[in-house]
Amino acid sequence: MTDVIAAPYVPWLPTMPYRPEADGPLSGIRLAVKDLFDVDGLPTGAGNPTWLATHAPATRDAAAVAALLSAGARLAGKTHTDEMAYSLFGTNAHYGSPENPAAPGHLTGGSSNGTAAAVASGSAELGLGTDTGGSVRIPAGWCGLYGLRPSHARVSRDGVVALCGSFDAPGLLTADLGLLRTAAGVLLRGGVDSTPVRGLLAPPDLWELAGPEVRAALAPAVDRLRAVLPVDGKPLFDAAAPDYRFGYAVRTGWEFWQEHGDWVRAENPVFGPGVGERVQVASTRTAEQLAAADEQIRAVRDTMARVLTGAVLVIPTAPQPAPLRGADTAPLRAPILGLTGIASVAGLPALSVPGARVGGLPVGLCLVGAPGTDEYLLELAEVLR
Repeated sequence: MTDVIAAPYVPWLPTMPYRPEADGPLSGIRLAVKDLFDVDGLPTGAGNPTWLATHAPATRDAAAVAALLSAGARLAGKTHTDEMAYSLFGTNAHYGSPENPAAPGHLTGGSSNGTAAAVASGSAELGLGTDTGGSVRIPAGWCGLYGLRPSHARVSRDGVVALCGSFDAPGLLTADLGLLRTAAGVLLRGGVDSTPVRGLLAPPDLWELAGPEVRAALAPAVDRLRAVLPVDGKPLFDAAAPDYRFGYAVRTGWEFWQEHGDWVRAENPVFGPGVGERVQVASTRTAEQLAAADEQIRAVRDTMARVLTGAVLVIPTAPQPAPLRGADTAPLRAPILGLTGIASVAGLPALSVPGARVGGLPVGLCLVGAPGTDEYLLELAEVLR
């Protein structure tokens, strides 16, 4: 399951169907779409050649694609993704890794890597990706972009290849906050939380997951936020912190196998290193493991519901800047999920904002709010422009 068939990296599917442009708030904006979303007339490859070969071209647009095109966006292309979105680093054993325009020679990050690379290079102004465990937020941080993971279920997942429906969230990437606010206004539906925000949380137990150089570089951005809202520096969790990384891994694997296990058994697809191992483990998950995982997930959701009433969590987007291409990324997976996993398992909106540079490489600052505070996070980010 981990053997690799070499193939060149292709950043765009070559033939785009003709689309008359609509009038709307996104008129003239070029849209790059992650290749998990259906686009009428094009295949959806999900980053895996066997998936591409065993699925017919889409006969309609995914709901999020349709909404953005109806608002005037112009389809620039579909971008490659990590296989089945089951990775965090922007590497694909079949198609390679896109260049990071903001950090040449370094990884782009996240399974929405091709979308981030397209936006960071100027090939598109707006990118549509998905974020399950950080795959919009991580490439946003590593490519110097804004990246929004919306509140769970505020953006339709219809027409999107699933990784884990409990955590999957279609999200947006841009280099411009104003454009992000406009595009979010097109996609977000219902469920607005207008509870006044009276403070920020910067818990040391999460900040310590990032390297000292990242913490120091982001301190001025936190100070700018501190000028408008008080910052509480108490730990988020006590000594009995829930194991949300375990909860994330088990439920993601369980749902992946429920959704795609029949296809894996029937087609015996080739997966690259890392992804293949996760798929293999997913096939062995038990109901007992799932129950234990869900207990940890409920504990996180209960904690976040309590602490985020009238507050916003402020944390580093990632523990370090983008690694070099070819670097061993395995040790980074746990600290990344330590930072990104809370929003994922609790269904929270999270906005990665360009925060600083470390050694010339971009690093992001992430704002995490209660469900339905997406619009407030976008407003708060104006302080950091």
